[in-house]
Amino acid sequence: MGFRLPGIRRASVPATQVASKSIEVPKGYLAVYVGEEMRRFVIPISYLNHSSFQELLSQAEEEFGYEHPMGGLTIPCREDVFLDITSSLNRL
Repeated sequence: MGFRLPGIRRASVPATQVASKSIEVPKGYLAVYVGEEMRRFVIPISYLNHSSFQELLSQAEEEFGYEHPMGGLTIPCREDVFLDITSSLNRL
């Protein structure tokens, strides 16, 4: 049993099935891969404007440059840290 954060969606498709046309990302959202298991999350693009999320983007650029192993945006942090940050963004 889990909980759902408003504004963030966890994809039901395994991260190994990256960027196929059958995996749709709604307009206004972005798919990111997070954590050791590279779980896929679909987040609102409005998160990109927040300084806490921009720090995650800087870490991603530092670690991967523009070559992300999953073919999409990979965030190099633990899943629980990512969920804490996005949870705080939902409260704004």
